[in-house]
Amino acid sequence: MALPPNFLDELRGRTPIAAVIGRRVRLARSGRNWKGCCPFHGEKSPSFYVYDDHFHCFGCGAHGDAIGFVMQSQGAGFMEAVEQLASEAGLDVPKPTPEAAEAERERHTLVTVLQAAETAYQRRLFLPEGRTALDYLLRRGLTEETIKRFGLGWSGEGRGALAADLTRDGITQDQLVESGLMRRDEDSGRVYDLFFNRVMFPIRDRRGRTISFGGRIMGDGQPKYVNGPETPLFSKRRNLYGLDLARAGMRAGATLVVVEGYMDVIALAQAGFAGAVAPLGTALTEEQLEELWHLSPMPVLCFDGDAAGGRAAARAAELALPLLASDKTLKLATLPAGEDPDSLVRRQGKAGFDAVLAAAAPLADALFDLLRQANGDSTPELRAAFRTRLEEAAKRIPDKSLASEYRSTFLDKFFASRQRPASARRGFTSGRKFPGFAPPPVRTGPRPHPALDITAQERARILTAILIRHPHLLHDVEHAYAELELTDGLARVRNALREWAGERDHLDSQDLMDHLSSAGLTADVGQVMAPVPVPLPECAAAAAMPAEAATGWWHIFGFLNVDRLREELTLAEAEVARNLTGDTARRLVALKEALLKVLRGDPDGIDLAAA
Repeated sequence: MALPPNFLDELRGRTPIAAVIGRRVRLARSGRNWKGCCPFHGEKSPSFYVYDDHFHCFGCGAHGDAIGFVMQSQGAGFMEAVEQLASEAGLDVPKPTPEAAEAERERHTLVTVLQAAETAYQRRLFLPEGRTALDYLLRRGLTEETIKRFGLGWSGEGRGALAADLTRDGITQDQLVESGLMRRDEDSGRVYDLFFNRVMFPIRDRRGRTISFGGRIMGDGQPKYVNGPETPLFSKRRNLYGLDLARAGMRAGATLVVVEGYMDVIALAQAGFAGAVAPLGTALTEEQLEELWHLSPMPVLCFDGDAAGGRAAARAAELALPLLASDKTLKLATLPAGEDPDSLVRRQGKAGFDAVLAAAAPLADALFDLLRQANGDSTPELRAAFRTRLEEAAKRIPDKSLASEYRSTFLDKFFASRQRPASARRGFTSGRKFPGFAPPPVRTGPRPHPALDITAQERARILTAILIRHPHLLHDVEHAYAELELTDGLARVRNALREWAGERDHLDSQDLMDHLSSAGLTADVGQVMAPVPVPLPECAAAAAMPAEAATGWWHIFGFLNVDRLREELTLAEAEVARNLTGDTARRLVALKEALLKVLRGDPDGIDLAAA
């Protein structure tokens, strides 16, 4: 049974070949690829390499894709291998119907028609009638070698040129309409060319077959660029310009870069950036992102440095959030104002674009800056709304552990974006870093009196004890808590608290205690919960009410950093004004009561002299 190529392409795209081969071969990373000992001949040193879409053994010559590996390693037939992989990928194998056979014949016909059109367009570009178009491409800095490599051509100045060329080969107007090269007026039935007086850009699929065209008009007409319509071969949402050449470039170590247009891709390729691709006249889609991640776990999206580029970057970042995983992320690069990749490499050469790539920001950092620019943070109300936007963005990531890391990164940057006076940075030195949180501020003034260090240490211990008994507070206080400088034992407990909270929907004290015990922290927890050198206050007791625990936590924290307590209160007031709920109101009450107690000098129960 012949299967449609589009089904086989989708099956290969959904099948991670390294995972399939890794079931039978122990693979190790080798740069961007994998290597191992060949399963098809005995060898002691690895010569078997797995790439993004195929494997190859340099010892025995075995070669193929995921389907071929299943066939060769399991002795399976073609259909048996396809059915196995389709089941794992959640795809239904097409049934051998007359309609499917006809669709396959139609696809084959369309490929033939489009290849014939590409040849005709290329031929016209180098005829006298195509001189204007050829001069335009040469003025844009392209060499004839590059022009031929990308298959660029010329449509002809008048209508009917393509049909006149191809009818000699037996290609009909109906076939030209089906392939997206001509259109039929529904009222009159008249057929006319879609492309005329345009430089032609073949659009190819991942295997290098021409599946459509884009055309740029010569002169001042509109629209400047036109893409072919949707056909059985071509979908704007699923395809990327330059994908076939970028895949080859990736195998040679190129960086996968997404730019805006045809000429950007071509200019970058000519300058030595062989991994450039572009969407097809639309914003980046989910399907295109998945295609990019098949090639690289961290493609770079490159945007213009103007307002439109900022909006496009924000859309792409928001689109990516629900699709992210530990092995699927992005970097965002911004071009200098007034530049696009084409103009930049023409003016500054390869070094200019190398600098843009080197400055590309990880998605979390880029999204923080984009949301800050879009939202603003110059008033308490704007800062509260900005913080909410950041937390909502993190919640869109389905992987809970990754979402927790993003939330931590966002809020670390949020609080770090507002400088606090050095007098508020009180605490004691920790020998460990707290993953996911900003490092504690460096003490720049003279060391405080040792008694103050001991008092701060006791306060940090009691804050930790409250969280162990009342872990529902963790998400509310985690970033204030993260800024405290802790001793090694407390730092280990804090790290475990953060890890545990990032993986749980329901924060339960007994579950937390079990987690800490299984993490080997029983001794550390015992020291936290001990009644010495001072007894734990009532707000740290298991029987304390949630509101009492929250107020008590912020009260004690306020003696360590009253400026941060004030900022939290200001943000809470703005949040209540913007979004009054039971949770936001309770948080505001707890912070107000805590600050009032600090300002009145109400004791927090820590009296080392009495102890």
